[in-house]
Amino acid sequence: MTDNKIALPQTEDDNRFKKLPRNFKLKRIIIKIGSSLLTNNGKGLDRTAIYEWAKQIATLHNQGMEVLLVSSGAVAEGVVRMGLEERPKKAQEMQACAAIGQMGLIETWWSALIQYGVQSSQILLTHEDLSNRQRYLNTSDTLTQLVNWRVLPVVNENDTISVDSIKFGDNDTLGAMVAAMVKADLYVILTDQEGIFTDNPRDNPDAKLIYQERAMADYLFDIAGGSGKLGRGGMQTKVRAARLAAMGGCATVIANGSLDNVITRVVAGEVLGTVLTTNQADKLIARKQWLAAHMRMAGSLFIDKGAVNAIVNGNKSLLPVGVVEIQGDFDKGDVVAIIDEQTGERVAVGQVNFAATEANQVARARTESFDKILGESEERVVMVHRDDMAILSI
Repeated sequence: MTDNKIALPQTEDDNRFKKLPRNFKLKRIIIKIGSSLLTNNGKGLDRTAIYEWAKQIATLHNQGMEVLLVSSGAVAEGVVRMGLEERPKKAQEMQACAAIGQMGLIETWWSALIQYGVQSSQILLTHEDLSNRQRYLNTSDTLTQLVNWRVLPVVNENDTISVDSIKFGDNDTLGAMVAAMVKADLYVILTDQEGIFTDNPRDNPDAKLIYQERAMADYLFDIAGGSGKLGRGGMQTKVRAARLAAMGGCATVIANGSLDNVITRVVAGEVLGTVLTTNQADKLIARKQWLAAHMRMAGSLFIDKGAVNAIVNGNKSLLPVGVVEIQGDFDKGDVVAIIDEQTGERVAVGQVNFAATEANQVARARTESFDKILGESEERVVMVHRDDMAILSI
Protein backbone atom coordinates (compact mmCIF):
# COMPACT_ATOMS: atom_id res chain seq x y z
CA MET A 1 0.00 0.00 0.00
CA THR A 2 1.33 3.41 -0.91
CA ASP A 3 1.67 6.36 1.44
CA ASN A 4 -0.32 9.40 0.42
CA LYS A 5 0.19 12.91 1.65
CA ILE A 6 -2.18 15.80 2.11
CA ALA A 7 -0.64 18.78 0.35
CA LEU A 8 -2.50 21.66 1.94
CA PRO A 9 -2.70 24.99 0.09
CA GLN A 10 -0.84 28.00 1.40
CA THR A 11 -2.64 31.32 1.46
CA GLU A 12 -0.66 34.45 2.23
CA ASP A 13 -3.62 36.48 3.49
CA ASP A 14 -5.14 33.81 5.72
CA ASN A 15 -3.04 32.54 8.62
CA ARG A 16 -5.57 29.86 9.43
CA PHE A 17 -4.20 27.70 6.64
CA LYS A 18 -0.68 28.00 7.99
CA LYS A 19 -1.70 26.13 11.15
CA LEU A 20 -2.83 23.02 9.30
CA PRO A 21 -0.56 19.93 9.36
CA ARG A 22 1.59 19.30 6.31
CA ASN A 23 3.32 16.19 4.99
CA PHE A 24 0.64 14.16 6.73
CA LYS A 25 0.88 10.50 5.79
CA LEU A 26 -2.61 9.31 4.97
CA LYS A 27 -3.31 5.59 4.93
CA ARG A 28 -6.58 4.88 6.71
CA ILE A 29 -9.70 7.01 6.30
CA ILE A 30 -13.15 6.87 7.91
CA ILE A 31 -15.97 8.42 5.87
CA LYS A 32 -19.35 9.03 7.50
CA ILE A 33 -22.39 10.06 5.44
CA GLY A 34 -25.56 11.26 7.14
CA SER A 35 -29.21 10.43 6.59
CA SER A 36 -30.22 13.76 5.07
CA LEU A 37 -27.68 13.30 2.28
CA LEU A 38 -28.25 9.59 1.71
CA THR A 39 -32.03 9.90 1.53
CA ASN A 40 -32.23 13.20 -0.34
CA ASN A 41 -34.02 14.82 2.61
CA GLY A 42 -36.50 11.99 3.04
CA LYS A 43 -37.25 11.00 -0.55
CA GLY A 44 -35.74 7.52 -0.29
CA LEU A 45 -32.15 6.49 -0.93
CA ASP A 46 -30.49 8.89 -3.35
CA ARG A 47 -28.88 6.23 -5.51
CA THR A 48 -27.35 8.75 -7.90
CA ALA A 49 -25.49 10.41 -5.04
CA ILE A 50 -24.51 7.07 -3.49
CA TYR A 51 -23.02 5.86 -6.77
CA GLU A 52 -21.05 9.11 -7.07
CA TRP A 53 -19.66 8.79 -3.53
CA ALA A 54 -18.89 5.13 -4.25
CA LYS A 55 -16.87 6.20 -7.29
CA GLN A 56 -14.80 8.58 -5.17
CA ILE A 57 -14.34 6.02 -2.40
CA ALA A 58 -13.27 3.44 -4.99
CA THR A 59 -10.71 5.90 -6.36
CA LEU A 60 -9.07 6.13 -2.93
CA HIS A 61 -9.38 2.38 -2.37
CA ASN A 62 -7.78 1.57 -5.71
CA GLN A 63 -4.94 3.98 -4.94
CA GLY A 64 -4.05 1.76 -2.01
CA MET A 65 -5.73 3.65 0.81
CA GLU A 66 -7.75 1.85 3.46
CA VAL A 67 -11.29 3.22 3.60
CA LEU A 68 -14.03 2.40 6.10
CA LEU A 69 -17.51 3.76 5.52
CA VAL A 70 -20.01 4.67 8.23
CA SER A 71 -23.39 4.96 6.56
CA SER A 72 -26.60 6.23 8.10
CA GLY A 73 -29.93 5.97 6.32
CA ALA A 74 -31.49 2.65 7.35
CA VAL A 75 -34.30 4.09 9.44
CA ALA A 76 -34.92 6.94 7.00
CA GLU A 77 -35.08 4.50 4.09
CA GLY A 78 -37.43 2.28 6.05
CA VAL A 79 -39.70 5.27 6.71
CA VAL A 80 -39.88 5.96 2.99
CA ARG A 81 -40.42 2.32 2.03
CA MET A 82 -43.30 2.09 4.48
CA GLY A 83 -44.81 5.34 3.23
CA LEU A 84 -44.70 7.00 6.65
CA GLU A 85 -44.94 10.78 6.84
CA GLU A 86 -42.34 11.10 9.57
CA ARG A 87 -39.81 9.17 11.58
CA PRO A 88 -41.75 7.01 14.10
CA LYS A 89 -41.40 7.68 17.81
CA LYS A 90 -42.25 4.22 19.18
CA ALA A 91 -39.17 2.05 19.66
CA GLN A 92 -40.62 -1.02 17.96
CA GLU A 93 -41.68 1.00 14.92
CA MET A 94 -38.25 2.63 14.69
CA GLN A 95 -36.54 -0.74 14.91
CA ALA A 96 -38.84 -2.22 12.28
CA CYS A 97 -38.04 0.67 9.94
CA ALA A 98 -34.34 0.03 10.52
CA ALA A 99 -34.76 -3.64 9.61
CA ILE A 100 -36.61 -2.74 6.42
CA GLY A 101 -34.32 0.09 5.39
CA GLN A 102 -31.04 -1.71 6.11
CA MET A 103 -31.82 -4.19 3.34
CA GLY A 104 -31.94 -1.45 0.74
CA LEU A 105 -29.05 0.51 2.21
CA ILE A 106 -26.47 -2.27 2.16
CA GLU A 107 -27.66 -3.61 -1.20
CA THR A 108 -27.23 -0.16 -2.74
CA TRP A 109 -23.74 0.30 -1.34
CA TRP A 110 -22.64 -3.18 -2.43
CA SER A 111 -23.94 -2.61 -5.98
CA ALA A 112 -22.34 0.83 -6.18
CA LEU A 113 -18.93 -0.30 -4.97
CA ILE A 114 -18.62 -3.63 -6.77
CA GLN A 115 -18.91 -2.00 -10.18
CA TYR A 116 -15.54 -0.38 -9.44
CA GLY A 117 -14.04 -3.64 -8.26
CA VAL A 118 -14.41 -2.89 -4.53
CA GLN A 119 -15.71 -5.73 -2.39
CA SER A 120 -17.68 -4.53 0.65
CA SER A 121 -19.07 -5.96 3.88
CA GLN A 122 -21.70 -5.07 6.47
CA ILE A 123 -20.85 -4.37 10.12
CA LEU A 124 -23.71 -3.57 12.53
CA LEU A 125 -22.75 -2.42 16.02
CA THR A 126 -24.28 -1.28 19.29
CA HIS A 127 -22.58 0.76 21.98
CA GLU A 128 -22.49 -2.39 24.10
CA ASP A 129 -20.26 -4.02 21.48
CA LEU A 130 -17.62 -1.35 22.02
CA SER A 131 -18.10 -0.73 25.75
CA ASN A 132 -17.20 -4.34 26.55
CA ARG A 133 -13.43 -4.61 26.26
CA GLN A 134 -13.37 -8.12 24.80
CA ARG A 135 -16.08 -7.39 22.23
CA TYR A 136 -14.27 -4.16 21.39
CA LEU A 137 -11.09 -6.11 20.64
CA ASN A 138 -13.02 -8.74 18.67
CA THR A 139 -14.64 -6.03 16.55
CA SER A 140 -11.25 -4.41 16.00
CA ASP A 141 -9.79 -7.75 14.87
CA THR A 142 -12.65 -8.28 12.41
CA LEU A 143 -12.32 -4.80 10.92
CA THR A 144 -8.57 -5.24 10.63
CA GLN A 145 -9.00 -8.57 8.82
CA LEU A 146 -11.49 -7.05 6.37
CA VAL A 147 -9.14 -4.16 5.65
CA ASN A 148 -6.22 -6.58 5.19
CA TRP A 149 -8.33 -8.51 2.69
CA ARG A 150 -9.03 -5.21 0.88
CA VAL A 151 -12.72 -5.48 1.74
CA LEU A 152 -14.40 -2.17 2.52
CA PRO A 153 -16.47 -2.30 5.74
CA VAL A 154 -19.82 -0.48 5.66
CA VAL A 155 -20.62 0.23 9.31
CA ASN A 156 -23.94 1.27 10.82
CA GLU A 157 -25.56 1.20 14.23
CA ASN A 158 -27.69 -1.89 14.74
CA ASP A 159 -30.92 0.07 15.21
CA THR A 160 -33.00 -3.09 14.87
CA ILE A 161 -31.93 -4.33 18.32
CA SER A 162 -30.62 -1.15 19.94
CA VAL A 163 -32.36 0.28 22.97
CA ASP A 164 -31.47 3.48 24.80
CA SER A 165 -29.03 1.74 27.11
CA ILE A 166 -26.89 0.42 24.23
CA LYS A 167 -27.27 3.15 21.62
CA PHE A 168 -24.42 5.31 20.36
CA GLY A 169 -27.04 8.01 19.89
CA ASP A 170 -25.77 8.99 16.44
CA ASN A 171 -23.46 7.71 13.73
CA ASP A 172 -21.07 10.64 14.18
CA THR A 173 -20.09 9.12 17.53
CA LEU A 174 -19.98 5.63 16.03
CA GLY A 175 -17.63 6.87 13.31
CA ALA A 176 -15.34 8.49 15.87
CA MET A 177 -15.20 5.29 17.91
CA VAL A 178 -14.36 3.28 14.80
CA ALA A 179 -11.70 5.85 13.88
CA ALA A 180 -10.11 5.43 17.31
CA MET A 181 -10.43 1.66 17.17
CA VAL A 182 -8.64 1.24 13.83
CA LYS A 183 -6.21 4.14 14.39
CA ALA A 184 -7.45 6.11 11.40
CA ASP A 185 -5.52 9.08 10.05
CA LEU A 186 -8.53 11.10 8.92
CA TYR A 187 -12.23 11.15 9.76
CA VAL A 188 -14.45 12.77 7.12
CA ILE A 189 -18.01 13.66 8.14
CA LEU A 190 -20.22 14.49 5.19
CA THR A 191 -23.32 16.48 6.04
CA ASP A 192 -25.82 18.83 4.40
CA GLN A 193 -24.05 21.87 5.88
CA GLU A 194 -20.88 23.63 4.79
CA GLY A 195 -19.16 23.11 8.13
CA ILE A 196 -19.11 24.89 11.47
CA PHE A 197 -20.00 28.59 11.42
CA THR A 198 -19.45 31.32 14.01
CA ASP A 199 -23.25 31.61 14.19
CA ASN A 200 -26.32 30.11 12.52
CA PRO A 201 -25.93 31.19 8.86
CA ARG A 202 -29.68 30.81 8.30
CA ASP A 203 -30.36 33.52 10.87
CA ASN A 204 -27.19 35.59 10.68
CA PRO A 205 -25.91 36.56 7.20
CA ASP A 206 -22.63 37.69 8.79
CA ALA A 207 -21.84 34.23 10.14
CA LYS A 208 -18.40 33.04 9.02
CA LEU A 209 -17.28 29.53 8.23
CA ILE A 210 -14.60 28.26 10.63
CA TYR A 211 -12.00 26.75 8.32
CA GLN A 212 -9.76 25.30 10.98
CA GLU A 213 -9.67 24.86 14.74
CA ARG A 214 -8.45 22.45 17.36
CA ALA A 215 -11.07 19.80 18.02
CA MET A 216 -10.68 20.44 21.75
CA ALA A 217 -11.64 24.12 21.54
CA ASP A 218 -14.48 24.46 24.07
CA TYR A 219 -16.23 27.36 22.34
CA LEU A 220 -17.21 25.10 19.44
CA PHE A 221 -19.99 23.60 21.58
CA ASP A 222 -21.43 27.05 22.21
CA ILE A 223 -21.95 27.78 18.53
CA ALA A 224 -22.95 24.31 17.29
CA GLY A 225 -26.61 23.76 16.48
CA GLY A 226 -29.16 20.96 16.85
CA SER A 227 -30.23 18.06 14.63
CA GLY A 228 -32.44 17.86 11.57
CA LYS A 229 -35.70 15.94 11.22
CA LEU A 230 -34.18 12.84 9.61
CA GLY A 231 -30.89 12.39 11.40
CA ARG A 232 -30.24 12.11 15.13
CA GLY A 233 -27.01 14.09 15.12
CA GLY A 234 -26.54 17.83 14.81
CA MET A 235 -23.36 19.89 14.68
CA GLN A 236 -22.84 19.43 18.42
CA THR A 237 -22.55 15.67 17.96
CA LYS A 238 -20.05 16.26 15.17
CA VAL A 239 -17.91 18.44 17.41
CA ARG A 240 -18.08 15.82 20.16
CA ALA A 241 -17.21 13.10 17.64
CA ALA A 242 -14.23 15.12 16.40
CA ARG A 243 -12.96 15.37 19.96
CA LEU A 244 -13.21 11.62 20.43
CA ALA A 245 -11.34 11.10 17.16
CA ALA A 246 -8.72 13.65 18.21
CA MET A 247 -7.98 11.66 21.35
CA GLY A 248 -6.83 8.88 19.05
CA GLY A 249 -4.69 11.26 16.99
CA CYS A 250 -7.20 11.49 14.13
CA ALA A 251 -8.07 14.81 12.48
CA THR A 252 -11.67 15.42 11.35
CA VAL A 253 -13.11 17.23 8.36
CA ILE A 254 -16.77 18.32 8.38
CA ALA A 255 -17.86 19.15 4.84
CA ASN A 256 -20.88 19.42 2.57
CA GLY A 257 -21.39 16.02 0.96
CA SER A 258 -23.16 17.57 -2.02
CA LEU A 259 -20.00 19.25 -3.33
CA ASP A 260 -18.57 17.78 -6.52
CA ASN A 261 -15.89 15.16 -5.79
CA VAL A 262 -15.89 16.22 -2.15
CA ILE A 263 -14.23 13.05 -0.85
CA THR A 264 -11.32 12.98 -3.26
CA ARG A 265 -10.84 16.74 -2.95
CA VAL A 266 -10.68 16.62 0.84
CA VAL A 267 -8.22 13.73 0.79
CA ALA A 268 -6.13 15.52 -1.83
CA GLY A 269 -5.74 18.38 0.62
CA GLU A 270 -8.24 20.96 -0.56
CA VAL A 271 -9.64 22.84 2.42
CA LEU A 272 -13.39 22.28 2.29
CA GLY A 273 -15.68 22.84 5.25
CA THR A 274 -14.15 22.80 8.73
CA VAL A 275 -10.94 20.99 9.66
CA LEU A 276 -10.71 20.02 13.34
CA THR A 277 -7.13 19.19 14.15
CA THR A 278 -5.37 17.29 16.91
CA ASN A 279 -1.93 17.38 18.45
CA GLN A 280 0.23 15.23 20.68
CA ALA A 281 -1.30 16.65 23.85
CA ASP A 282 -4.75 15.49 22.74
CA LYS A 283 -3.80 11.87 22.31
CA LEU A 284 -4.59 9.14 24.79
CA ILE A 285 -3.14 5.69 24.98
CA ALA A 286 -5.32 2.98 23.43
CA ARG A 287 -6.92 1.85 26.69
CA LYS A 288 -7.79 5.38 27.80
CA GLN A 289 -8.99 6.09 24.30
CA TRP A 290 -11.48 3.24 24.72
CA LEU A 291 -12.58 4.61 28.08
CA ALA A 292 -12.96 8.14 26.77
CA ALA A 293 -15.19 6.96 23.94
CA HIS A 294 -17.87 5.76 26.35
CA MET A 295 -20.96 7.92 26.05
CA ARG A 296 -23.06 5.84 28.47
CA MET A 297 -21.92 5.09 31.99
CA ALA A 298 -22.82 2.22 34.31
CA GLY A 299 -22.91 4.64 37.24
CA SER A 300 -21.39 7.77 38.74
CA LEU A 301 -18.89 8.57 41.50
CA PHE A 302 -19.18 12.06 42.97
CA ILE A 303 -15.88 13.21 44.41
CA ASP A 304 -14.71 16.03 46.66
CA LYS A 305 -12.44 18.96 45.81
CA GLY A 306 -9.32 17.22 47.06
CA ALA A 307 -9.95 14.16 44.92
CA VAL A 308 -10.62 16.32 41.85
CA ASN A 309 -7.28 18.05 42.31
CA ALA A 310 -5.48 14.75 42.92
CA ILE A 311 -6.67 13.02 39.74
CA VAL A 312 -6.81 16.05 37.39
CA ASN A 313 -3.68 17.90 38.46
CA GLY A 314 -1.76 15.32 40.45
CA ASN A 315 -1.96 12.37 38.06
CA LYS A 316 -3.22 10.23 40.96
CA SER A 317 -5.62 7.31 41.27
CA LEU A 318 -9.04 7.90 42.82
CA LEU A 319 -9.09 6.71 46.42
CA PRO A 320 -12.33 5.72 48.19
CA VAL A 321 -11.77 8.44 50.80
CA GLY A 322 -12.45 11.08 48.15
CA VAL A 323 -15.77 9.60 47.01
CA VAL A 324 -18.74 11.34 48.65
CA GLU A 325 -21.68 9.85 46.74
CA ILE A 326 -22.36 6.87 44.48
CA GLN A 327 -25.12 6.49 41.92
CA GLY A 328 -26.02 3.47 39.81
CA ASP A 329 -25.95 -0.31 40.14
CA PHE A 330 -22.62 -1.25 38.61
CA ASP A 331 -20.29 -4.22 38.82
CA LYS A 332 -16.55 -4.33 39.34
CA GLY A 333 -14.86 -3.45 36.05
CA ASP A 334 -17.74 -1.34 34.70
CA VAL A 335 -17.05 2.11 33.30
CA VAL A 336 -18.36 4.92 35.50
CA ALA A 337 -18.40 8.71 35.35
CA ILE A 338 -16.31 10.59 37.91
CA ILE A 339 -18.03 13.85 38.77
CA ASP A 340 -16.97 16.95 40.70
CA GLU A 341 -19.55 17.20 43.51
CA GLN A 342 -19.28 20.99 43.62
CA THR A 343 -19.74 21.78 39.91
CA GLY A 344 -21.62 18.68 38.77
CA GLU A 345 -19.21 18.40 35.83
CA ARG A 346 -17.72 15.13 34.68
CA VAL A 347 -13.96 15.25 35.10
CA ALA A 348 -13.07 11.68 34.17
CA VAL A 349 -14.32 8.21 33.31
CA GLY A 350 -12.81 4.96 34.48
CA GLN A 351 -13.17 1.31 35.33
CA VAL A 352 -14.19 0.94 38.95
CA ASN A 353 -12.54 -1.63 41.24
CA PHE A 354 -15.64 -2.23 43.34
CA ALA A 355 -19.23 -3.21 42.66
CA ALA A 356 -21.76 -0.55 43.70
CA THR A 357 -22.61 -2.28 46.99
CA GLU A 358 -18.96 -2.49 48.02
CA ALA A 359 -18.25 1.01 46.76
CA ASN A 360 -20.95 2.40 49.02
CA GLN A 361 -19.38 0.57 51.95
CA VAL A 362 -15.85 1.91 51.40
CA ALA A 363 -16.72 5.41 50.20
CA ARG A 364 -15.13 8.05 52.47
CA ALA A 365 -13.12 5.29 54.15
CA ARG A 366 -9.37 5.14 54.43
CA THR A 367 -7.45 2.16 53.09
CA GLU A 368 -6.49 0.76 56.48
CA SER A 369 -10.15 0.26 57.41
CA PHE A 370 -11.10 -1.83 54.34
CA ASP A 371 -10.57 -5.20 56.01
CA LYS A 372 -12.91 -4.30 58.83
CA ILE A 373 -15.55 -2.81 56.54
CA LEU A 374 -15.65 -5.64 53.99
CA GLY A 375 -14.95 -8.41 56.48
CA GLU A 376 -12.09 -9.91 54.50
CA SER A 377 -8.47 -9.37 53.64
CA GLU A 378 -8.65 -6.70 50.98
CA GLU A 379 -5.90 -6.02 48.45
CA ARG A 380 -7.83 -3.39 46.50
CA VAL A 381 -6.80 0.05 47.71
CA VAL A 382 -8.12 2.41 45.02
CA MET A 383 -11.61 3.06 43.68
CA VAL A 384 -10.36 3.75 40.13
CA HIS A 385 -6.71 3.25 39.22
CA ARG A 386 -4.97 5.96 37.23
CA ASP A 387 -4.17 3.48 34.44
CA ASP A 388 -7.89 2.67 34.14
CA MET A 389 -8.97 6.32 34.01
CA ALA A 390 -9.30 8.93 31.29
CA ILE A 391 -9.38 12.62 32.25
CA LEU A 392 -11.65 14.54 29.92
CA SER A 393 -14.32 17.21 29.71
CA ILE A 394 -16.62 16.32 26.81
